[in-house]
Amino acid sequence: MLNLHHVPASEHGSRRTLVILHGLGDSHEGWSWLPNELELPWLNHVLVDAPDPHFGGYSWFGLRNEGANGPEIVGDGVARSRRMLLDLLASLHASGVPASEIAILGFSQGCLMALDAGLRNPEGLAGVVGISGWIDQPERLIAEAPECARKVPVLVTHGSHDPLIPIDGVRPLVGRLQAAGFDVVWQEFEKEHTVAGRAEVNFIRRFLESAFGMPPTKVRRGSGGEV
Repeated sequence: MLNLHHVPASEHGSRRTLVILHGLGDSHEGWSWLPNELELPWLNHVLVDAPDPHFGGYSWFGLRNEGANGPEIVGDGVARSRRMLLDLLASLHASGVPASEIAILGFSQGCLMALDAGLRNPEGLAGVVGISGWIDQPERLIAEAPECARKVPVLVTHGSHDPLIPIDGVRPLVGRLQAAGFDVVWQEFEKEHTVAGRAEVNFIRRFLESAFGMPPTKVRRGSGGEV
């Protein structure tokens, strides 16, 4: 069972929902700033804690030491966490939120899980956002994804100076999805293993507005926040 933390939309009655997945050793608290910074009043947020304890935070799956080609996955944690996330998406659907009004966003390990589960959901989601992560077994994902997944808008962002997950190893993985007909936008930022401040948040906001078919939102000037 995943621990969920809900941040409701300020517009009463909106069903549109963004599921947010943190990275290794983090928790929902590490991403509690995002709903406020996105400034999308019609969007509900569900922040999720990964299932495994990890040095004061949580983990989605096991990893070996990171090397030149990025981290190496060990164990069956990806498949286990995928099942849990697909169950979460199904429960949201059962509660009255259509898949077309659900998007999923993840950072690092959460990026991998957002792509892994989001593109396997039996009904197409509104969108998938992956930040500073990678793709596990892309050929298997391509083979197992339902046909509707190729119509799901996907945004993958990455840092050109990421020391933990080198960008040169991620580009070809994303390219495989694009070549297989998935609707993937790839965006690089001058950053390390983090979020590139206001520039990246604004880029994600615009993507989500388009994915949900919503008009651009006016945001307050000088908006800051921890990113």
